[in-house]
Order: sequence, then C-alpha cells, then structure tokens
Amino acid sequence: MIDRTEAGPTPGASTTDEHEAPRWRRRSEARPGEIVEAALDLFVEKGFAATRMDEIAKRAGVTKGTVYLYFPSKEDLFRAVVEEMMGPNIEAGERLVAEHEGTATELVRKLIGAWWELVGNSRVACLSKLMTGEAANFPELAQYYVDHVVVRARRIFQAALQRGIDGGEFRPVPLTDTARLAIAPLVHVSIYKRSMFQFDPEGCDMERYVNLHIDIFLRGIAREPEKENDA
Repeated sequence: MIDRTEAGPTPGASTTDEHEAPRWRRRSEARPGEIVEAALDLFVEKGFAATRMDEIAKRAGVTKGTVYLYFPSKEDLFRAVVEEMMGPNIEAGERLVAEHEGTATELVRKLIGAWWELVGNSRVACLSKLMTGEAANFPELAQYYVDHVVVRARRIFQAALQRGIDGGEFRPVPLTDTARLAIAPLVHVSIYKRSMFQFDPEGCDMERYVNLHIDIFLRGIAREPEKENDA
C-alpha cells in the first residue's frame, strides 16, 4: 500500500489545489509530535528496552524510515520525549518563580501543586517510574533525565526557598536537601499510584495526601517568630 503522505500527488491530479497542499504540510509538520506521543505511550507500556522502533512507527501511523528520518536512534527519541513532554512544564516553573510577586510561602505552595499535576496526574507522570526502572541499564539516558528534569526542577524549588529565607519567611535550611524533600514525596506516591496502589487495602486520597504534604513541609521550614526577652 502506498503512503500518500510520502509518495507525492497522484498522476494527473492538480498540484495547485488550495486545500490539499496545506493539509499535507500540516501532516508533515505533525509527524515528529505524533512519533514522540507514540514513543511515550510504548515506553510506558513496555519499557524502553522492550520497545522497538517499528512498533513506534506503527503506533504513530508512519513508516519506520520516517521515524529514523526525524530520530536517528531510540535514544534520540527518548531525549525528544523528555524535551517535548517535560521541557515546557519545567520552563513554566522557572517563569513562575521569576514572575511571582506574592510571598515565598504562596510560591512554594503553587510549585508543589503544579509539580503534582505534572508527576501525579498527567501522561508524563510515568516517566519517573520508567526511569527508576531503566536507569541501571541505560545510564546515559538516566543522566540526561537527571540533568534536564530532576536538577532543573530542584533548582526551581531552591530559588523559591532562597527567596523565603532572604525575606524572613523560612528559617535557614540546606537548599538542596530541602528542595529534594519538597519533591520526593510526590515522586514516591506517583510511582506507588502506578504500581502497588491497586493492592493497598487502605487506598489513598491523593488530593488529601498532597495537601497534607504541603502543610507539613511549609510548617517545617517556617521561621519561628522571635520570642521577646523576659522583663
């Protein structure tokens, strides 16, 4: 069967059709995004090692040659998944810190809530689980994920924490460790939600869990009011 999106116009057909040309252009421009979406789904379903490029091509509705045209290797495709799926969210967090005009407490609350929406409730949430399982076998990809997602996210929280310390809202705390503490419970419960949660007889109210985490975390780093000296 001929792929009309790659084979060109049918002999005798007009090449100046006002409607056909834009449609093919849109299809061509959409291909990389569709391939990335298909790759994410299959990486999550089967794992990185078990996923084949021809399966990604089939899921995306293109030929394997088209996949290789855009992504020379499966590793390149994984990097594209991270870039496309996580990059915009990381950038949004960086903008939030840069543009926020309220208190640092409000900023941290927003950041934790936004991070939970990303790692807990979105399609890309499974990337954390995927990398946890695949890191030992694919150290270069694990390093890429840490550099482009984990470290950048941590720095977002570090900047918010530093603002709170400088403004007197938060007590002096080690920034790196405290940023890890802000994120780690969310990553843990996200992985748990997609693995052991179905076997937990007590279940878990995720919204309550996240709100409790935010409350405990902010109370833990809040600067205690100075006590007046006894007369």
